[in-house]
Amino acid sequence: MTVTHPSGPVPAAAAYLDHAATTPLSAAAREAFVDELSRTGNPSSLHAAGRAARRTVEEARESIAAALGARPSEVVFTAGGTEADNLAIKGLFWGRRTTDPRRLRIVVSAVEHHAVLDPAFWMAEHAGAEIVLLPVDGEGRVDLAALRAEIAEHADEIALISVMWANNEVGTLQPVQEVVQLARPHGIPVHSDAVQAVGQVPVDFAASGLDAMTVSGHKLGGPVGVGALVARRDAPLTPVLHGGGQERGVRSGTLDAPAIRAFGVAVAEAVARREERAAHLAALRDELVAGVRERVPDALLSGPEPGSGDRVAARLPGNAHFTFPGAEGDSLLYLLDSAGVQASTGSACQAGVPQPSHVLLAMGVPEQDARGALRFTLGVTSTPDDVARLLDALPPAVERARAAGLASGPTRTAVPSRAGGAA
Repeated sequence: MTVTHPSGPVPAAAAYLDHAATTPLSAAAREAFVDELSRTGNPSSLHAAGRAARRTVEEARESIAAALGARPSEVVFTAGGTEADNLAIKGLFWGRRTTDPRRLRIVVSAVEHHAVLDPAFWMAEHAGAEIVLLPVDGEGRVDLAALRAEIAEHADEIALISVMWANNEVGTLQPVQEVVQLARPHGIPVHSDAVQAVGQVPVDFAASGLDAMTVSGHKLGGPVGVGALVARRDAPLTPVLHGGGQERGVRSGTLDAPAIRAFGVAVAEAVARREERAAHLAALRDELVAGVRERVPDALLSGPEPGSGDRVAARLPGNAHFTFPGAEGDSLLYLLDSAGVQASTGSACQAGVPQPSHVLLAMGVPEQDARGALRFTLGVTSTPDDVARLLDALPPAVERARAAGLASGPTRTAVPSRAGGAA
């Protein structure tokens, strides 16, 4: 049985294994969103309808702050994670440079999402910034020794540091608190993209010591098009958008009350149920990893090895990322899709030319192997049947993809791009 979709027929029982790109709107968030859509009112208006909308926004702000270990005044609503990352990178850079022209260095890990990397490189091209890419180890974890050396030599020149809480491709958790501990004595602000982390691992803004942190609605059961930059009140943020002066003058624009209300519900729900959901996801992920290794023995798991004890804190519970030697990731993606399994290559694609993942290259994965990458990410709606469907479809897909690669000859070499894609 199939159902109609604008892009063509989709198997009714398709296994959706791409929750890191976007995860379904939760029932509670959907109810809140639809309910709020029936009301009219600009949160900046002073009449009764405007005050009601403002109340909705402020209640969501309080709920999100409580769930994330922040103060309500530290939650700055944005149109999503990308805008929040741009505000953090550009805003902190300009804010710091205004008070000290020496602050030109933007220090970021080499495995950041493009929503962090691209603004950083844009600042280098247009605002005189100097970009420092911190290396990572073979599991994708940032090299703290390299950061320590960078701070020791250039502390007075660093505008900000940005290291993601959890990697969107290989699921590696970063030593955020250690990064903050290295930066704090020198007064260097630290930002972290926590888009993939909230709802899967413990996230406490105050305890982390961060100056700014990015969160996105559609990664944790909220709607697309809403997010937040959680930023300390004393963080030196220069606005990127100018207009009505909303959100303490840092982010102008009419606030989307329905989306913000649903976002607040989704964050509270995801954090409250995190432990049980993480246990569910980790069990499914372990089943998936073991099954892939059994059916495709030469498949290579990227990122930290799942396990017990300290290893639990090394990787997101819902992430399994593999490379399949001799097979193109794009070929595998389409073959699995035709079999009713929806996953991701985890790589960017610009102008139709496949590009190897900058994350895998930074981890030392050879370019040819990096081209055979697939990311499987689990969410609240994932079931053992989803994993079983993948494990049934994967071996013939790998066999066909490898045969196609042999038939077409060597793949053309491409330079890694900074183009974005589904996180």
